[in-house]
Amino acid sequence: MPTGYISIGSNIDKEIHIPSSLHALKEEFGPLLISSLYETAAVGFEGNDFHNLVVQFNSDLEVKAVAKTLRHIELNHGRTRDSRKYAARTLDLDLILYGDLIMSDGRLHLPRDEIELYAFVLEPLAEIAPELIHPTRQINYATLWRGYDKSNLKQTIIPINFDV
Repeated sequence: MPTGYISIGSNIDKEIHIPSSLHALKEEFGPLLISSLYETAAVGFEGNDFHNLVVQFNSDLEVKAVAKTLRHIELNHGRTRDSRKYAARTLDLDLILYGDLIMSDGRLHLPRDEIELYAFVLEPLAEIAPELIHPTRQINYATLWRGYDKSNLKQTIIPINFDV
């Protein structure tokens, strides 16, 4: 059964959408391993700060079925199909890893490039899976995080104040 990792973000009604999305993910996939919650400045546009985290889950679903489930949860949380990459959003669920799968098929790319590009993906991933090896880089996430340029980092861990 593959282990998957989902990057979660919200900057619109995040106090509602983050816990609600975690409940929806739990209903779909069962137990989750949940990283700390990070408050992160918006990247690529001016907007409210985001709340970001990464969760680990296990599933025997095909990868496209997992992606479809995530899209359905996003839409149920007010996400629109025409949303731009750099924009405010109610909920963003990105499948960033699914076992050792390496693929590029339409909108589905694994492992996601965002893992190495954005601290709000890499830091929580390194927190919950430090020794996991990146499928193409063949280096663990703790090492990738140690080498990440943190000179302009605008992100802090904040307490999770909701039930999961």
